[in-house]
This record gives sequence, C-alpha cells and structure tokens, in this order.
Amino acid sequence: MANNTENVNENNNSTMGTVGQIVGRFIAAAIVLAITAFFTPGFTINNIWSLALAAIVLTIIDYLITKFTGLHASPFGKGFVGFVLAVVTLYVTQYFVAGYSISWVAAIIGAVIYGIVDYLIPGEQQM
Repeated sequence: MANNTENVNENNNSTMGTVGQIVGRFIAAAIVLAITAFFTPGFTINNIWSLALAAIVLTIIDYLITKFTGLHASPFGKGFVGFVLAVVTLYVTQYFVAGYSISWVAAIIGAVIYGIVDYLIPGEQQM
C-alpha cells in the first residue's frame, strides 16, 4: 500500500513539475519577447494580450520544431540553424497573432537580441 501512495505522489509531482516548467517557459518567453520587441526597430507588439498570445505561439512553434526535427530554435544554442529557425519563428508568429508585426530585417535583428536576452536570463539553458 505504501508503494501505491509513493507512485501516486511521484506522478503528481512529475505532473506539477511539467506544468510548472510550461508556465515558467511561458513567463520567460513573454519577458524575453517584450524586451526584444522594445529594442528591435520594426518589431511591434500592441498590447499585453498580443504579447501573451505571441509567447504561447512561439512556445508552441518551438515545441513542434523540437518534437519533429530535434532542433531547438535558439539563436545561440544550435549555431546557424538555430539562428535561422529563430528568425523564421519570430517572423511566422505574426500570422497567428493580431497586434504583432515584424519585418524580415527586424526578425533577423530580433533573433540576435532574443538570443542575447534569453542567454542572460537565468533558467534552463538549451545548449
């Protein structure tokens, strides 16, 4: 009976850990995205709801890319391929989020800034 209780507690802890990781990634993505948009000319996010939705969309796109290709869309984590994926991800997000607009040049600059800010913010590093 004690083993069953331990298994249930382990499952609850792993589920809460997963939810906590997702929430943490979302908050970190929103902060990094807001800083990136602020410092990148040609990159605008109109309001907090657009920022939140963009962070969700970026997280989902990054998850899907990682799941299907094994590559992480991190500008500095995977070299040139990661940088290109970050540029494309930043650019494509505008088609899913109202109030989010970015040009190709801004996406390139934004990927550099996103990578720098993402590297400086403490958390799980994807190297």
